[in-house]
Amino acid sequence: MRFSLQLFAQEKTEAPTPRRREEARKRGQVARTAELGTALVLLAGFGVAAVVAGSGARSLVALTEHYLGRPGVWQPDVETTRALFMHIVLEAARTVAPLMLAAAAVGAFSQVLQVGFLVSAEPLKPRLDRINPIAGVQRILSRRALVDLLRSVAKVAVVGWIAYREVRGAMSLLPALVEVPLVDALVLVGQVVLRTGLWIGGAMLVIAGADYLFQRSEHERQLRMSRQELKEELKQVEGDPQLRARIRQRQRQLASRRMMQAVPTADVVITNPVHLAVALKYDAATMVAPVVVAKGAGLIARRIREIAESHGVPLVEDVWLARALYEGVEIGSPIPVELYRAVADVLAFVYRIRSRRR
Repeated sequence: MRFSLQLFAQEKTEAPTPRRREEARKRGQVARTAELGTALVLLAGFGVAAVVAGSGARSLVALTEHYLGRPGVWQPDVETTRALFMHIVLEAARTVAPLMLAAAAVGAFSQVLQVGFLVSAEPLKPRLDRINPIAGVQRILSRRALVDLLRSVAKVAVVGWIAYREVRGAMSLLPALVEVPLVDALVLVGQVVLRTGLWIGGAMLVIAGADYLFQRSEHERQLRMSRQELKEELKQVEGDPQLRARIRQRQRQLASRRMMQAVPTADVVITNPVHLAVALKYDAATMVAPVVVAKGAGLIARRIREIAESHGVPLVEDVWLARALYEGVEIGSPIPVELYRAVADVLAFVYRIRSRRR
């Protein structure tokens, strides 16, 4: 049996990277459900209605009685009719305005709650795949389409059942509405409508929560990446691995060259005696403590010793001090306080040798 491992590399089994998530967000591809906005708008609308319904109903009834209860108040001419129409519109707008403002605010809040503040024109751009019949059939037969169908059926079933239950329970009130005043009849009908709306809003909120969980899992599934996509993204972000290796090699070469150029300026090279070499420089006028200007092991240590010997830099063998400096101090850094005494003894020895040669 023969098979290609490249097929496994194309399977989207890897979690999406932050870069892929950010790109998807810029395209407007986020996990969200429209049902949350519908549920919150219903709950907020009927909640505000419960607060302002009484005063609004009384004002509209008073307006109706004002114009219909006294026929002589207005004459059916053009100006009076226009004034009557504007008055009715303004009164109705004042009653409905809190509901509209609450619905708009809650609708915007539901979107911000899900995806934050996001403005993207990408979904508005024309795309050829939207008119592709094959892609259309795939969308119709996809798991998302099935869930959308089940969600729509659930909404119709739940809303229909709640409305049927509330209307059936309120049927006994219908004969009494004929005998009570108009305001009381409106209050009774309003209570039934309000209770029905709140029940429907609560049910829609449950459906929205379940749909959001599905949309989030579907969003994560769509953003999954294959191993090849991970490699391509890493190459785009950090560059070609071979190019990065060459750059690092070049950087090491330049750093080694600068280090070797600093060896002739050192005051002493401490060795171990063959494996390690550390070059120290000290200038009392500009330095607080001696500084390591070069260090290395193996071939680099041998090269440091050769340069030091060719430029007359003293070599001092101290196994413990060489290893302590090599392992504990970086190039260009001063020596730590605990090595002051040992290094001071070495420098004093070097200075005595120089004074004798002079």
